[in-house]
Amino acid sequence: MVNVIIEISRYLMILLIAVYTWLGFRWFRCQEEWQQNRTCLRQNAAMLILHFLAYVILYLKSEDERMVLFYIAQVVFFLVYIGLYRLFYPYVSRILVNHVCMLLTVGFIILPRLSFDKAVRQFVIIVISALVTWVLPFVVKRFWQLADFTWLYGGAGLAILIVVWLIGNNSYGAQLSLSIGGISFQPSEFVKITYVFFLAAMFYSSTNFKTVAVTTAVAAAHVLVLVFSKDLGSALIFFLTYLTVLFVATSNPLYLVFGAAAGCAASCLAYRMFTHVQTRVAAWLDPWSDIDNRGYQITQSLFAIGTGGWFGMGLYQGMPYKIPVVEKDFIFAAVSEELGGLFAVCVVLICLGCFLQFMLIASDMQALFYKLIAFGLGMEYAVQVFLTVGGVTRFIPSTGVTLPFISYGGSSILGSFILFGVIQGLCILKKEDEEEE
Repeated sequence: MVNVIIEISRYLMILLIAVYTWLGFRWFRCQEEWQQNRTCLRQNAAMLILHFLAYVILYLKSEDERMVLFYIAQVVFFLVYIGLYRLFYPYVSRILVNHVCMLLTVGFIILPRLSFDKAVRQFVIIVISALVTWVLPFVVKRFWQLADFTWLYGGAGLAILIVVWLIGNNSYGAQLSLSIGGISFQPSEFVKITYVFFLAAMFYSSTNFKTVAVTTAVAAAHVLVLVFSKDLGSALIFFLTYLTVLFVATSNPLYLVFGAAAGCAASCLAYRMFTHVQTRVAAWLDPWSDIDNRGYQITQSLFAIGTGGWFGMGLYQGMPYKIPVVEKDFIFAAVSEELGGLFAVCVVLICLGCFLQFMLIASDMQALFYKLIAFGLGMEYAVQVFLTVGGVTRFIPSTGVTLPFISYGGSSILGSFILFGVIQGLCILKKEDEEEE
């Protein structure tokens, strides 16, 4: 009987996330607010049913009574999180709130299967992060002087990255984190936010050649420090974000062309200078030739995705633990193996829906400063998702970045909540301005 329940639930979960994803894109076609609200309520129902079915399977397979309490705690969190946003922020983007909850749900489903203790720690971090960042929309829409701290954003962010480079903890050959009071965190996750604020403030003040040159120098310094720290994933996110923000601010395609050419040249130079870059590229080009060493992680990821197929092996039916660091950089492979390729595609489409909403908010903003913030944060989010999924599927070399809201990691979770909180503040600001008009 248990096997029958598990088998049926496997297909129902795929159907439910497909319905949720379809509703997410249908939301963009709704003309009236009541239609959008109704669509969001249907999404909530699909998400909660999917969440319930997943935990039925997790409980039946693990026979761990802690799963029941853990499930109840999550449901309470979701209801409070959604309810508080609707109560205190009437103009919040409900579709973004739903997408955050859905991505968290995917993480809550796959992490307990990998490690219950890590899943509990992740949940605690999520609750704290949600509470801390809940006030961000209020701050963004009330604090009009955000554009006045240009060099604080740029200077503080660069200084923090330099500290990590000099005394940071080494993890898998890269210096990524700092430890304070026994707590380890990855500063680049937060510098991503200040970095975008710096770019937006600079280009808000002027887009003449001198300003572009100075901004380019500071942005290049951020990227170079990250390269020296061997944090190549973050370096690529920073570089591509700057290039696209520069193009949007100036509307000059020559900057885009020259920047892309400089980026390609820098990539070739980095390949010749750093052995770890050569190792990752070699593992990407032909992982099968050294399957027991440098190609082990990516080949195990490909095995997992191939084994799962379109409909997945089912929770506890696969072997995702064979993939090194699966709960962080390669969690997308675990999702694909046990929940299915169709489920994984829907996760990517939900991330795409977030990006589209970011771009809509950016296009609606009249002030250039706010427009560039929304666009820059949206680009950072999109590039990070692309690098994670691309690395797991061997579309591009692995860069070691996490999948927002799904991967295990406190800094990633808090950074993602901050990013979405700022975007929500801009959305609320725009809607309130429209109401006043």
